[in-house]
Parts: sequence; structure tokens; C-alpha cells
Amino acid sequence: MKNVDDLIASAAELADRGLSKGEIADELNVSRETASWLVERSGAATKPEPAQKPDGPHDIHVDWNAIGSGGKRLTYVGRALADLLMETGKEADVTIGIEKAGVPLATSVSRELETSLGSYAPAKHQWDEGDIEDLGGGFSRNFAPVDGKDCFIVDDTVTSGTTLRETIDSLRSEGGEPLACVVIVDKQGVDEIDGVPVYSLINVVRVGEK
Repeated sequence: MKNVDDLIASAAELADRGLSKGEIADELNVSRETASWLVERSGAATKPEPAQKPDGPHDIHVDWNAIGSGGKRLTYVGRALADLLMETGKEADVTIGIEKAGVPLATSVSRELETSLGSYAPAKHQWDEGDIEDLGGGFSRNFAPVDGKDCFIVDDTVTSGTTLRETIDSLRSEGGEPLACVVIVDKQGVDEIDGVPVYSLINVVRVGEK
């Protein structure tokens, strides 16, 4: 398990590789605010300060590298996500993976459910500073079209729900119909977003926070 110092070092490494803060947030499965704090912290001193200082944002880091680094394990998790979607009783034409981590998961889900495969790149991948509302995401033309299609949406984690909401809005704008969203970990306890149900394998509950 990574501690805060490890996350600061990881954020610094990713920033040095040229990733935006939004991409860093995606890679570390933390909020944009947390990613920004980690990057700024990494440049504050040559050696990261002790992790005990309670001046960082409240967030939960999810590291599912043990799943993502094994094709067989990833397939099993994809089957579990597909099983959640099958319990809805709904049938989709397209399974959409939210880049980056959601795409390999969606690939496994689409294979299990025998749907076409779509891919969505969210605006946060472009975000570094400023208002993310000024940016836009988009569906890849290298994958299945979504116009007129019933769709499932797949991602790895729910941090704030912003990315799922953006994907739902973009899908509706493209003429598609979102039936349900599914993730590995839900850090917010989200049941639905804009009328679309959200299902998760793991639901993280914060105890003792106001």
C-alpha cells in the first residue's frame, strides 16, 4: 500500500513525464484536487515532508495494479462487472470504456455481454489548471459508434462522479442512451447520476467524517 510520500513521488514522476494533472489524477485514482496537491507538494522541497501533516485534501487512493497487471485477473474482474450489469435485466448494444483504465475493463465486459465496444476520452485528461468546463472530451472513432445505441458505461473508480456525469452527458448529446454505469470501486456511495444507475463491486464508506 502506498503512503502519502509514495504518492507524492509518483505524482512527481508522472509530471516529469509530461502528464497533465488530470491524467495524473486518473493514473493515481485520486481527485483532481488531490493530484494538484501532490504535484505541488513534490515541488515544495527536495525531500517530501512527513506524511503525518494533515494539510492535504481528504481523499482515498485506490491501487488496483494487482488486477491491471494480470490479463487473467482483469478478465475475471470484467466478468464480475458484467454480472452486475446482467442483474439489471437490461441489454445494451455498446459497452463504453472511459479512458484509460475503463477501456480494458470494458473490453472484458463487452466480450462477456456480447456487445460492441466504445471508448470515451474525458476532459480531465487535458486538464492542468483552470476551469475544466472549458475543455471537452470525445468518443474515439476507432471504436463502435454510439448514435441510436443503448449503452453501458464502464470505469475503474468513482472519485467524485464528475467523469461519469460528463460521459453520460456526452453520450446523450451523441444520440446514445446510457442504461447503467459500473465500476470496481465507488469512493462516494453514488447510487445514480442524472437518472442513470451506478453499480460497483466495492463501495468505500468513510466512518467518522462529518
